[in-house]
Amino acid sequence: MTRTNDAANSGSGQAGKVPAPPSSGSSNKPSQTIFVKELSRRARKRLLRHFLALDSGDRLLRFGSVLSDDLVSKYVEKIDFSRDTVFGVYDRKLRLLGVGHLAFAPRDALPSMSAGGKGRVAEFGVSVAASARGMGVGSRLFERAAMHCRNADINTLYMHFLSSNKVMMHIAKKAGMAIHRDYGEADAYLRLSPANPASVLQEAVEEQVATLDYTLKANLRAVLKWLSSLRGGKRD
Repeated sequence: MTRTNDAANSGSGQAGKVPAPPSSGSSNKPSQTIFVKELSRRARKRLLRHFLALDSGDRLLRFGSVLSDDLVSKYVEKIDFSRDTVFGVYDRKLRLLGVGHLAFAPRDALPSMSAGGKGRVAEFGVSVAASARGMGVGSRLFERAAMHCRNADINTLYMHFLSSNKVMMHIAKKAGMAIHRDYGEADAYLRLSPANPASVLQEAVEEQVATLDYTLKANLRAVLKWLSSLRGGKRD
């Protein structure tokens, strides 16, 4: 869920560390490099396709309720790319396997945290396509989001989710977040360290590599489409 303007249920939590890159040992699927790219408004159509492909159970876990297709469309239309930051992981067909949404707000937008000092808070919400489960996509999106927050002078990363959401709970525990459960819902907080030259450089390099990966995939798709048109066939 990404609803930064909603109040949290309890205290601000303890300090945590940005998690290290995930290991591939626990996955039953082949390990592969996961490139996380920052998305722009030009990706809105692909975002819509990604969210509409989520079944009712996944929509419940992502949004806290089972949104209709119409409400999902309105959610995507209202994403403010000038204010929030959205990350995505693409497959070779340029379909979004995972999406992470960072929504930013003043600290006093979360009343339970207002006593913790000044600054901004970022709320993170994530969804992963069924075909990409167990690959570490959600963890990689969280790591990139945490790094971005750190470099943007955000000192607290916040997640609100259903207690039954095992993926979000796993991400929160792995990151060392302070977790508070109440009436079937959970709030998790991660205090971030200040940015340094290494973290700024790492984010810049990761974004450049992800952009290169996207460009190569897009060019390959264009070539395949052109070859298919010459043969009079259909592209997959």
